[in-house]
Amino acid sequence: MDTRVYQGNCVLLQERPGIERYDIIVNSQCDNGYGDILLSSNLFLDELSASVTHSATVNHEPTGPSRPGTLGGVFHVDRVAALRCHCPSILQRWTARPRHWPSQVIVQKVVSLEAYLTPVGFKGSEFKHMEWRICFNTGEAELVNNLYGTQAQVYVMLKIIIKDVLRPCKKEVTSYVITNIVLWQAECNPQGSFNTRSFFSAGFMID
Repeated sequence: MDTRVYQGNCVLLQERPGIERYDIIVNSQCDNGYGDILLSSNLFLDELSASVTHSATVNHEPTGPSRPGTLGGVFHVDRVAALRCHCPSILQRWTARPRHWPSQVIVQKVVSLEAYLTPVGFKGSEFKHMEWRICFNTGEAELVNNLYGTQAQVYVMLKIIIKDVLRPCKKEVTSYVITNIVLWQAECNPQGSFNTRSFFSAGFMID
């Protein structure tokens, strides 16, 4: 894994051929022009789509790593392909930085949880077809579950605003973006700055 790309993304370099070689992986590999073999996120999605097509599923416009669709004209499905990832150096940097929140007990629990790579590059990147997003979904869920009262209320308020106000005209403002903003604000600001009197100002600290 090479993280010398846009923050939160990486490219996957082949160190050596695996013992078991799956077609979807082999067919998603490409040369980066310098003799290195990469796993292309775009090719991976193409291979995956070709292998799991279902005649009853109508696919919708992709949103980040998600591939939404409607099954049988009734059920909404949201599919995200992911690879398990071991990235201790990234987690150690996160662990070591100063913070107001969460507690060290929660920090250590988050570090013990798995990370994932999803096949989506940084929007606007010249090499987004090769980049993968590093996701800490289980860790983020643990952090969200440990938000304090007003922090949690701000999070819920912003999620509602995204769904009902922003998303129809600002599709780039996603739940992923808001979750990261709220967690960052909670980490960087004293707990006392999140209270009922400052509820709305806290909600608009994202500016």
